[in-house]
Amino acid sequence: MLALAHPTPFLRRLAGLVVALGVAWLQPAPAQAGDTETAAACGKPVYLTFDTGHMGVAPLIADVLRREQVRVTFFAANEPTRTGGASMDDAWAPWWKARAAEGHEFASHTFDHVYWRGDIAGGAQASFKVRPSAGARAGQQFTMTAAQYCGEIRKSEDRLREMTGKEPLPLFRAPGGKTSERLLAAARSCGYAHVGWAAAGFLGDELPSDRFPNQRLLEQALKNIRSGDILLAHLGIWSRQDPWAPAVLEPLIKGLKERGFCFRTLREHPDYAQWTRKR
Repeated sequence: MLALAHPTPFLRRLAGLVVALGVAWLQPAPAQAGDTETAAACGKPVYLTFDTGHMGVAPLIADVLRREQVRVTFFAANEPTRTGGASMDDAWAPWWKARAAEGHEFASHTFDHVYWRGDIAGGAQASFKVRPSAGARAGQQFTMTAAQYCGEIRKSEDRLREMTGKEPLPLFRAPGGKTSERLLAAARSCGYAHVGWAAAGFLGDELPSDRFPNQRLLEQALKNIRSGDILLAHLGIWSRQDPWAPAVLEPLIKGLKERGFCFRTLREHPDYAQWTRKR
């Protein structure tokens, strides 16, 4: 600021205002909801992930995550929904975009939810037996080359980018977690690392509810989950009669927080740092 030899009262008040504004500009912005947990040191991280499904519980899951200020990683495929559409169609695009605005991360689950069924021996290029559970060839077994399988990963990634306006992580999860060394090598060659889950992180929402009731699954998870675990659940499972998410998700998050755990996305997972730095 320039010094004035003989400042008038008006100029002195003006100078004081400029100084005050300057100090205000240097102050940090007010913390937003959830910033404290995000910025705090995380000594016991867990990584909650959701794969797509029939989407019937997707709004409920989003509400719980918002209330608890928990950010997760979604693995998306274009699976059939209860409303007769698909999980990545235009009707669901606003839901995905809203999750991006909340700070969640996204990655591919292959577009047509393509299950690996086996490697095909021989040939100059890797190829695989596959069976999608969605799309025009759902339920059919056929062969995909490595390039075609990479195209399946990329197709989901492209759709996520289109819906959310956010760059997906260069990660993928094979449906059912079914892979081979050749499949993983093929995916790595086109830029994708595979993400599985911890044994204790299998939250059981795919299991029959008559033999694995929700309270049992909740108690088991709270007892066995450890720091660093990747946790797996879904946005709706067709076969489970007593849905998991309405009964278990919020008590699980609260219970883990009470035990000193904190939630992080896979962008922050040390095992995938070399991949997530690319995005």
